[in-house]
Amino acid sequence: MTAVVVVTVLTAVWVAFSGVSLLRRAQFVVDPLVEYGVPRSWWAPLGLAKVAGAAGLLVGLAVPVVGVIAGIGLVLYFLGAVVTVLRARSYKTVVFPVLYLAPVVATLALTV
Repeated sequence: MTAVVVVTVLTAVWVAFSGVSLLRRAQFVVDPLVEYGVPRSWWAPLGLAKVAGAAGLLVGLAVPVVGVIAGIGLVLYFLGAVVTVLRARSYKTVVFPVLYLAPVVATLALTV
């Protein structure tokens, strides 16, 4: 149980950091989005989705079904990010969405 809590909290903080960075328009986040062709009108909803997913992971510690749903949503989100990077042919940066995808998958695996 301790491993589940630690991994979940660390993953939620990591994903929330990404979401808040996007909402604050941090240069290191938005520059690649421009390069990948992600419309600016999508940035706020994408940032909110990350923050909501992170919150869902934390709620999942008390209500497991919420954590599972949040985890599935975040896996789909970051798979979409991988596809977006690959479609932009930015192969050197595909590691970045994978760095978020991997802990979400681990959290989901530990939760289920």
